Amino acid sequence: MPQEVHLRLILVSGKTQDFTFSPNDSATDIAKHVFDNWPAGWEEEQVSSPSILRLIFQGRFLHGNVTLGALKLPPGRTTVMHLVARETLPEPNSHGKELFSIYALVCSNNKLFHFLQV
Repeated sequence: MPQEVHLRLILVSGKTQDFTFSPNDSATDIAKHVFDNWPAGWEEEQVSSPSILRLIFQGRFLHGNVTLGALKLPPGRTTVMHLVARETLPEPNSHGKELFSIYALVCSNNKLFHFLQV
């Protein structure tokens, strides 16, 4: 059985929640799971649909079909990602890779302030 992947998701407000997923789970699967199991304490940030939830990992938006296994996350550790509401994602880079789009994050005290396309 594949090893579990532990994620700590951070909202723009700075609130966090830990989740466990399979390496085969995609960014879309994660968004749906979080939406269907919206944590207590996140009520003010509740969204209307899982389709607008986006994951940011290492300053990049993950595209929906990207699996956690493809990211080669370190086993046995909790990986931190930001979770934001955004209607659309930028187009994949010109090299045709659809893992993520490059964005810079401006953060202070674990609160996300701006997205800057690089």
